[in-house]
Amino acid sequence: MYDNRDHLDFGNADIPKLFRSIFVPTLLGMLFNMAFLLTDGIFIGHGIGAYGLASVNLIGPIMMVINGTGMMFGIGASVVAAIHLAQNNVKAARINVTQAFMAAAAIGALMLVIFYLFPNATLRLLGVSAPLFAATRTYYLWFIPTCVLLLIETLGLFVIRLDGSPVYAMLSNIIPAMANILFDYLFIFPCRWGLAGAALATDLGGLIGVGMVGYYMLFRAKSLKLYRLKSTATSIRLSLRNVVKMAQVGFSGFVGELAMAVLMMTGNIMFGRYLGDDGIAAFSVACYLFPLIFMTYSAIAQSAQPIISFNHGAGNRSRVWKTLRHIIFTAMAMGGAVTLAFVLLAPVVIRIFITPDSASYALAARGLPFFAAGFVFMAVNLCTIGYLQGVARNRASTLLTLLRGVVFMAAAFVVLPHWMGTVGLWLAEPAAELLTLLVILAAWGLSRGKMGRSSTVSEKQL
Repeated sequence: MYDNRDHLDFGNADIPKLFRSIFVPTLLGMLFNMAFLLTDGIFIGHGIGAYGLASVNLIGPIMMVINGTGMMFGIGASVVAAIHLAQNNVKAARINVTQAFMAAAAIGALMLVIFYLFPNATLRLLGVSAPLFAATRTYYLWFIPTCVLLLIETLGLFVIRLDGSPVYAMLSNIIPAMANILFDYLFIFPCRWGLAGAALATDLGGLIGVGMVGYYMLFRAKSLKLYRLKSTATSIRLSLRNVVKMAQVGFSGFVGELAMAVLMMTGNIMFGRYLGDDGIAAFSVACYLFPLIFMTYSAIAQSAQPIISFNHGAGNRSRVWKTLRHIIFTAMAMGGAVTLAFVLLAPVVIRIFITPDSASYALAARGLPFFAAGFVFMAVNLCTIGYLQGVARNRASTLLTLLRGVVFMAAAFVVLPHWMGTVGLWLAEPAAELLTLLVILAAWGLSRGKMGRSSTVSEKQL
């Protein structure tokens, strides 16, 4: 049976050790990518101003949708390919990966065309106010090429990790992030190109990332090499069927990123309604920091996914459950530590982005500790959803993701401010996470009740 033994033995290696060998480079790569996002915020906040941060934050949902599409195909392709590899069907795994890349490139190109054809309508849909419209439109137009680039890069990282090269996947995050930071500084400060320069830096970093993914797939891939697809009608029909299947498997990954877009869009609208543009600028600080937490939990789930998918395909349930328990405990410990840090160090963190004399600074300092209250709940939620993705429980993972990031989030943003004032704005995200966790616990409780004295729950019963 195929087990990628030259690199990572998904079927036999010690679970904690195997998880660490994937998680450490995955987390480091994501943290470097997050370092770019934070540095981008710092440069924009100090080089352009708080309203520059607000403009970038208003465009954020577009990036979430793009990245979510890449995750959809990345999760779908890696889960399906991992199951094929566990069954020693390497050719099928290669075909699925190639089909995923082609579909992602086509969708990315379509997004690019649509965004360029309807810029004003898109910005109005995002809730951009008249004072911020011109600056936001400038950033938007320069940022759009990232659509295709980010899609391919995100998908590629999943495939590269499954192919047994988590260190190369890490470098494919780190090097583009470092290039982004360098270009950000040059374009914002010496060149004084403003938001256009910030967007161009993102484009160039994405181009480097895609170049690294392309180089790996063409010259360094070991098992998951690209496969020459046939152009017959039957082949095209089968490719479309496989693409739909992969999209279904990874759809909850898309919804997860869509949830971040809902958080940003709904938050921007509600903060703007209650606190004006200063409120949006304050909320943008939270939106710059939130992906740091999300990426950490995402790194945990993504690192466990090939282990879970491979052993699920091989029928080894004990290793699947051991992996799930390990990642939940890991995520909860990290979530508690990060929450404590955000509560104690909120003013210090906010000062990195905006100056204390800004009206938005005071709003963010009061609200950020409330916003951080849900990070531990989010740990359990994302790990559970990641497990369901790994065993191809598409409906359950999608349902939980929709509840967490769309239904509960939007409802909390609408309801809580009426009950609690502006504090309710900051507590919307924690409330959504808590409600989702209660749903998960209730589902597990019902499953355990049906199984009587059994200490485990079948993955088909959530």
